[in-house]
Amino acid sequence: MPYRTGPAPGRRRVIRVLAVADEVDDALRAELAVLRTTDLILACGDLPGDYLGFLMDALDAPLVFVPGNHDPDLSGYRLSRAGLTVRAGLPARRPVPEGAINADGRIVEVAGLRIAGLGGCLRYGRGPHQYTERQQRRRAHALRRRARALRRRTRPGERAAVRGVDILITHAPPGGVGDGQDQAHRGFDCYHALVAELRPALLLHGHVRREGPPAAGSRLGETIVRNVVGRHLINVQADGDGATDIAAPEPAAQPGQGRRHAR
Repeated sequence: MPYRTGPAPGRRRVIRVLAVADEVDDALRAELAVLRTTDLILACGDLPGDYLGFLMDALDAPLVFVPGNHDPDLSGYRLSRAGLTVRAGLPARRPVPEGAINADGRIVEVAGLRIAGLGGCLRYGRGPHQYTERQQRRRAHALRRRARALRRRTRPGERAAVRGVDILITHAPPGGVGDGQDQAHRGFDCYHALVAELRPALLLHGHVRREGPPAAGSRLGETIVRNVVGRHLINVQADGDGATDIAAPEPAAQPGQGRRHAR
């Protein structure tokens, strides 16, 4: 993986994270100068691949994502012997930009942060990224096992795994923490146990659209839960022992100003 470098133990630095979800911001092109200090892009689902590719190219920053319930199926793509991307034996183009890192069900280290991800939402119809509570609980349990294995592999002198991860990105929110009342926008109850074990400084999600300026965030135990629909700049302080959210999100635009829903 090309982005595995991070701060040495005891050394602190502020990482600028651009978090996006659900809404394409058409005003962004005019404000790129403000965003060029971005170290990392985190995408929480339901955004077109060409938009994510534009962000990666314009900001020259790595992008980590999880799929939303409106995103296409990402399975079945592979490289042929000739080096071409194929699906079902036929040439195909992946619906995500080249170099983007899919964190769905995984833990990755990028820009000095350890990031875990779970995409999708509570099942309300058909779609490749919709799950029952029981299905998502199994996926969350598998992610918890990966975090435990990561702790066991930490050797003396390496980064201490004080937290299981620094940031958890999801598409849907935790149940009862910023979710909606309807079936399509209810959160997952299994995220409570996941957060309790992984102890991320931040949980970033999309899926639930809000009116007005962004909220400062809710808390789930020690973890700050933020709805990042649209786009938000977040300062994260990282050192060798973990990460800390040190500032409220800095909204580049109010909802409805130059934004459009991706779906």
